Amino acid sequence: MNKTILLGRLTKNPEIKYSQTSNIKVATFSLAVNRRYVKKGEERQADFFNIVAYSKLADFVEKFLKQGIQICVNGRLQTRNYEDKNGIRRYVTEVIAEEIDFADSYTKIESDNLQETVSEDIKEKEPSEEFISSDDDLPF
Repeated sequence: MNKTILLGRLTKNPEIKYSQTSNIKVATFSLAVNRRYVKKGEERQADFFNIVAYSKLADFVEKFLKQGIQICVNGRLQTRNYEDKNGIRRYVTEVIAEEIDFADSYTKIESDNLQETVSEDIKEKEPSEEFISSDDDLPF
């Protein structure tokens, strides 16, 4: 099983690009995650993880996330490699986001309208009762 859960803060505003082959929106950002323990006499250490979100999740990232906001990312760890301009093979490890949740009171940071917008987006995604015609259609 490949499951990664991270809680941290964005180090800078997300970058939005489009894939070359299929023109899918791609959001990339870095997440600073504090280490759990602090050694006596030292400052708290943090690890920095590269996060990638695609399609509708990339839309969400573009619309609502900015530097400093604290979020929880659920996803999977993925490694890829490529050859750079000098012909050297480079390896990259990233977290491919599958879910992103707010861990801050973001509505206080941005505006009171954000919660309404998020609620409207969620309502659009929820199936209505008309889609379920009978109990026979249920998978359980």
